[in-house]
Amino acid sequence: MRQLMKGNEAVIYGGLLGGATHFFGYPITPASEIAHAAADLFPKSGRHFLQAESEVAAVNMIYGAAGAGARAMTASSGPGISLMAEGISYIAGAELPCVIVDVQRAGPGLGNIWPEQSDYNAVVKGGGHGNYRNVVLAPNSAQEMCDFTYRAFDLADRHRVTVFLLSDAYIGQMMEPVELPERAIHGERKPWALYGDAESRGNLISSIHMSTAEQGNHNWNLRAKYDQIALDHTDWQEVDAEDAEILFVAYGISARVALSAAQQLRRSGVPAGLLRPKTLYPFPSARLAELARGRAREIAVVELSDGMMADDVQLAVLESATVHRLNWLGGEVPTTGIVVERARELIPALATLR
Repeated sequence: MRQLMKGNEAVIYGGLLGGATHFFGYPITPASEIAHAAADLFPKSGRHFLQAESEVAAVNMIYGAAGAGARAMTASSGPGISLMAEGISYIAGAELPCVIVDVQRAGPGLGNIWPEQSDYNAVVKGGGHGNYRNVVLAPNSAQEMCDFTYRAFDLADRHRVTVFLLSDAYIGQMMEPVELPERAIHGERKPWALYGDAESRGNLISSIHMSTAEQGNHNWNLRAKYDQIALDHTDWQEVDAEDAEILFVAYGISARVALSAAQQLRRSGVPAGLLRPKTLYPFPSARLAELARGRAREIAVVELSDGMMADDVQLAVLESATVHRLNWLGGEVPTTGIVVERARELIPALATLR
């Protein structure tokens, strides 16, 4: 079925068809339509919706529901995600699967409701206290808002992790045609969860370990799990990257603008291409390093932040390529022409490739 909808609405269709059973949330611009759609569609689908009194309450409700075997989710924006940070760390420590959508807005503080990508470090690097990781998916369309949420619950259940969708205000608010999945997925009984029956009576959900050795072993086991996820689930899209001498790297709305910029440069005779990470954790470092050792000696990272993802790109390519940071802040999103102009200013090689 094909429908016209906002990216924020597509999240709920993808979540319900992906087996989500519970939504706990608190509305915040520019993510409010996710809670609005959940309030309408979850009860109509026989699922459970509850507007919590705060984001702190919502994330702790997720802890409880996930511990009882539910496929639970929430959605918010930067200020709300900050309030959830402690709960997300507890969820990671207890190895509970859940899905969280972050529709990024400008910050710090209340900032404004326009798109930024400045929650990258908070979400990709952990955000809360302790040694843990979230799996982070980066949709760049309403279709991917649906598709990524649809797949996120299976990924979360398989590895007992939090799966984030790291979106932005443009992708969340943009209306596009969305092809809904044809088959609904339903979660299975989880042998470790608490169902209030005799079979699950001996199960324990906790994130506290009272000895240093026990805590250390737990953290090393988490580390091994994250490493396995990196081997199995790293994902990205390439467009004209194999022969690109100028390689754009971007995600979300920035990737759509960067792709147009790369295509404009290629039409003018510049061998430009794009690598778009679909997973920000795990990050496609190995593929970036491979391209940098080949022809892509100039890498332009387009971000609505002060260069948070560019740091990871730099670590991936080391000295093999020059990383140029094309940054916009405060909710400003550049046009294709402005990205091309900024690239020509920063990359001397473009003068000889015109």
